[in-house]
Amino acid sequence: MKFKHSVLFCAVAGVLLASQGASAQTLGEAVDQTIKSNPDVLIDASRRLSTDEAVNQAKGGYRPKVDLSAGVGAEWSENTSTRPGSDNLWRRESALTLSQMIYDGFGTKSEVQRHEARVKSAAHRVAGTSEEVGLRAVETYLEVVRRQELRNLTQDNLAAHERVFEQIKLRSDSGVGRKADLEQAQARLALAQANMASAEANLREANIQFQRVVGEMPRDLGRPGLPDGVPASEDDALGVAVNNHPLLNSAAADIEAAKAQTRSAESLLRPRVDLELGTSWNNNLDGVRYKNNDAYAMLRFKYNLYHGGTDKARVSERRIQEMEAAEIMNKTRRQVEESTRLSWNSLLTSTDRLPKLKAHADATEQTRDAYAKQFSIGQRTLLDLLDSENELYTARSNFIDGQYVEMFARYRLLADMGKLVESLGVAPREESRVVMANGAPAASAAPATETAPVEAAPAEPMPAVEEKAPAQ
Repeated sequence: MKFKHSVLFCAVAGVLLASQGASAQTLGEAVDQTIKSNPDVLIDASRRLSTDEAVNQAKGGYRPKVDLSAGVGAEWSENTSTRPGSDNLWRRESALTLSQMIYDGFGTKSEVQRHEARVKSAAHRVAGTSEEVGLRAVETYLEVVRRQELRNLTQDNLAAHERVFEQIKLRSDSGVGRKADLEQAQARLALAQANMASAEANLREANIQFQRVVGEMPRDLGRPGLPDGVPASEDDALGVAVNNHPLLNSAAADIEAAKAQTRSAESLLRPRVDLELGTSWNNNLDGVRYKNNDAYAMLRFKYNLYHGGTDKARVSERRIQEMEAAEIMNKTRRQVEESTRLSWNSLLTSTDRLPKLKAHADATEQTRDAYAKQFSIGQRTLLDLLDSENELYTARSNFIDGQYVEMFARYRLLADMGKLVESLGVAPREESRVVMANGAPAASAAPATETAPVEAAPAEPMPAVEEKAPAQ
């Protein structure tokens, strides 16, 4: 009995696991999978982690430096200690020194701030790439679902042509119909079959594109709902985009890093003070057979009086790079604003077209039904009936396309605002958090010229709805 219960339990568990593995894949799950596995996101995430270590390197300037040196070897000496001749001795020496920076013109502080800004900038880049890649995942997801619906619509169109063909064939076999009508019905049926093959091929291509972006083949995708968070006006969308877009935040951090880099260059124009402690153990130095051990503690002052103008030129260079970072920020802002306005315009256009496309599809369906009744009583020709089927197929295809163009326009606008990942309920990557490696809030700084901000290229919209000529 226990064995039977165990077998039953295993069977039920296997069915549950199988059903779970075959569950439908939501849009949020597809975007989450993309952010976790897409190489573009992983590259930026690795860069963010590397900048954390750059902060640790810069902070090393606050800590003491300890050096140990030792040497042994033969020495030949001829000096006042070895006169009237020379001497060969086995020389031994060792030393231990500790140096602690007291003042370096705020160079170390500036370098820490610069690299902390790089962390901040890199974190925003991870967020920006997540939005960009997430939008590509949304586009491929919607494309798969759209192609599925068009494939189903093409199947219905093929079935309608098959029904008409059977009616014509039946009339022809009974001697009522004309041979020309049968041949025309056969031609239209063959074209409907060819369209079915094209629809299947388009769906396979959409699945392949989905796999390239998301990293896996689609699993039973379904039409998602309209996203939340779409603003009510263009001004609202622009306000959110300007204040929230990751690329703008990254560019702002780049400006702070440029300023910190200038302060770091200015530190070379100031003196440096170090506390230095040391001790040494030596034997047989300079031809004298004796031990020489010493220890010392001192403040060491160092100030460069002239370096050929190099340091001043470096400061001038860094200040010019500050201006460059500021202009990159302005350029990025314009690009973000342009992309947001284009997305808003696309949303307005697609929203305005959608009711008209639906009205066209509904009216075309009523016309098709009326033609079918009239054809059955001889008031319409076969050509009229087939043309009505073609027009209905085209109208329904345009309406499906229009729905997905309007839906994608909403997601694209959210991505331009930097809100796509959040609107889908997807957790952002840990590397996009703007904190230091030790968990402290990031300083308001970012990299200057080593990495210029990535330009905010507008996302490619889905194909616009086009009027289709009758296919069948």
